[in-house]
Amino acid sequence: MCERWAPAEPFELAPLAPPDRCAARRARLASLLPGSRIVVPAGRAARRGGGQDYRFRPESDYVYLTGEGSAGGVLVLDPDGDATLFLRPPSGRETDEFFRDYHHGELWVGRRPALEEVEELLGMRCRALADLGDALAAPDGTRVWRGIDPEVDALVPPPEDPYPDGELKAVLSELRLVKDEWEVAQIEEAVAATIRGFEDVAEAISRALAGCGERELEAAFARRARLDGNDAAFNPIVAGGAHATILHWTRNDGALRPGELVLVDAGVESRTLYTGDLTRTLPLGAPLTDLQRSLLNLVADAQQASFAAIAPGRPFREFRRASDEVLARGLEELGVFGTTVGDDGLYRRYTLCGPGHMLGLDVHDCAAARAGAYLDGALEVGMVLTVEPGLYFQADDLTLPEELRGIGVRVEDDVVVEDGGCRNLSEALPRRPDELERWIAGLQ
Repeated sequence: MCERWAPAEPFELAPLAPPDRCAARRARLASLLPGSRIVVPAGRAARRGGGQDYRFRPESDYVYLTGEGSAGGVLVLDPDGDATLFLRPPSGRETDEFFRDYHHGELWVGRRPALEEVEELLGMRCRALADLGDALAAPDGTRVWRGIDPEVDALVPPPEDPYPDGELKAVLSELRLVKDEWEVAQIEEAVAATIRGFEDVAEAISRALAGCGERELEAAFARRARLDGNDAAFNPIVAGGAHATILHWTRNDGALRPGELVLVDAGVESRTLYTGDLTRTLPLGAPLTDLQRSLLNLVADAQQASFAAIAPGRPFREFRRASDEVLARGLEELGVFGTTVGDDGLYRRYTLCGPGHMLGLDVHDCAAARAGAYLDGALEVGMVLTVEPGLYFQADDLTLPEELRGIGVRVEDDVVVEDGGCRNLSEALPRRPDELERWIAGLQ
């Protein structure tokens, strides 16, 4: 078995991010946490059961700092800023691993590049993963991004004071809050692919009504995500009828009925692992009713108010208040009671969640950033965020007029903060009721 094999073909490698940008990010991180040895793992493939692994997607901070995406990889950044990448080397046909290890053997999972190849591509030193324990033998001053790789966590005992490790997570998130022009371009690619996915969804509505319902629309988007990107950026939400009032409905196994609405929240992850995240609430096989039309317009009006509140130097929370004021007034006009804007405003019963979040390598990007830099901070040029106001009228909510119960509406777009305001990266996807109806008719 181990003899008489031709030499392996050269491995085609491409980094997930420009190596010079990754080097600058590592230098910045080292300067913010001086005197620390920093350990950031890529993670390992999750097990699905029956000996199977899910397709691997590396942890975002690891990608941001290395441009590399191998399962099990670990970045070690020394206090002087010197970086070493620990990777699993190839398992040649002369090894038992090649043939018998179905999690790592290359007969089972495909070839890995030689460490020398990765070193040349990324411009940073690479060592075998088996050497990581020796490299971390002296744990003093070591900060670990914990909870990603249990084997890495075990090599450096958790400190009595968890603050240094927690600070590492926060600082990494804060480094990623402002995107450079290369990152914005990657997000724009993901958004463009996501728009094409929504076109596929709209084109599939008639088939979904006659066939598999929500499943049909999810499948239409999933095909686009794999063709034009790496994958779906998150589990898509395809929520027909009252399912649209369930914020994270991902079962996507319900029927679709003519005359109702379907809420679709989905995004394509680019091949460089940046994400899009868009939502549209679409009519199903019949003209919109006056009530549906008014709800769609109300939520679009709230979104437009949010856009106007986004600019460098303005508080992150300000665009939520702008949206809330529009929704509260609209609810009052609809006959819904208790809609005064404020901390005790009952309108929150029907809006439920915040109207946006940061976007980047993760769909909820930079989530570990401290409040002063994110939720309680000010917007900066280069930040990319979603704007997604919604109304969710639960089917069993007795505070509502009966005609509103069981309706959920959301509209979501991705914007980048620029001088003087923001730019809507998904402007090409219709939002208003008349636009949506014409768009769907044209695609079908």
